Amino acid sequence: MNKRRIFNKIDKPLLFITLICLIFGLMAVGSASSLKAYMSRQDSYYFLKRQLLFSLVGVFLGYVVIKIPIKKYKRAIYFAVLAIIGMLIYVLVNAEVVKGITGWINFGAFNLQPSEFAKTVTILYLALSFEKLMKLKQVGMVRKIIPFLIPLVFMALIFKQPDFGTMLVVFGICVTVFILVPYDRKSKFIITIFSIVSILIVVLAMVITGKGLTKNQLDRFNYKAPCTRYRQKTGYQVCNGYIAINSGGLLGNGFGNSKQKFLYLPEAHTDFIFAIVIEELGFVSGLVILIAYFILIWRIILIAKNSYNIQGMIICYGVATYISLHIIINLGGVLGLIPLTGIPLPFYTYGGSFMINLLVALALVQRVCIENKLFEQRNLVR
Repeated sequence: MNKRRIFNKIDKPLLFITLICLIFGLMAVGSASSLKAYMSRQDSYYFLKRQLLFSLVGVFLGYVVIKIPIKKYKRAIYFAVLAIIGMLIYVLVNAEVVKGITGWINFGAFNLQPSEFAKTVTILYLALSFEKLMKLKQVGMVRKIIPFLIPLVFMALIFKQPDFGTMLVVFGICVTVFILVPYDRKSKFIITIFSIVSILIVVLAMVITGKGLTKNQLDRFNYKAPCTRYRQKTGYQVCNGYIAINSGGLLGNGFGNSKQKFLYLPEAHTDFIFAIVIEELGFVSGLVILIAYFILIWRIILIAKNSYNIQGMIICYGVATYISLHIIINLGGVLGLIPLTGIPLPFYTYGGSFMINLLVALALVQRVCIENKLFEQRNLVR
């Protein structure tokens, strides 16, 4: 398929809103990271240039993904699953602890975070598995559960890092797919009860053995009234986030004029970048970001509804869930509504693995859109 045919069949509004979010995200990273970049690297644009590079890599890989028919992933997906499992085991055994998590493989100039790519691999694996499963005439109860075993392995390994936020995103994707799969009510009821009982057993085992959440993770549950603990780790960042948001008011203090990025928020360009954006550009900018997210997810859901097979539907709803959970968990933590989990904000948080994976996931959605239109054309010809 040539470039013009590809462009004609992709979802233009989704492409447009993706590019807009990408550009504004780069601007936000550049502003929020400037001081830290200068102090640590003597280059105010260090993090911006790296984020731009990550974005270009993501765009390139996304273009490659758009050109490849989804059916060609049927064999490659097993290699991807094994690669993710292997890397997740590797980081548990050999990786250094960064921010309390052993989640990165160091390649010198670049740190790879396998758990980020586990999200898209989970979506694609479930889509291909259920596309094959739904073509079988008879499917036993065990066979209905098997597709969820691989994501369960991902979740267990990610939890051991420990990265509760990422594990929660993978779990949310699985729940969405489970709801979508056209199993009969009896099967869904049995699987639901089995899952709940299994979770309760695991939680009970962790409580009894004392090998559950780390002290750092337990401290995060002390998230309410953060400004009463300003000098404590559990309140310092969130309270400074409040100060940034309150300082921004309706229209902000001007692009680049944040005061909280002057090391009051130690990682202003990562988890708390939304607070910096509000401080500089005001509440209106935050509202625009949320509207852009709504349009992005709405377009993905429209493509899902137009999908001619369960494979495309799962990919689209899986990606919509993935992005939605990142938005909810990140903003919930920044606003002090839920515990902080270190989950990135789509397009805005600095990070190579997340940005690349996000753009690849969106490219998969565009590929579904292309295949939907090709299917419609074939039906019209007939």
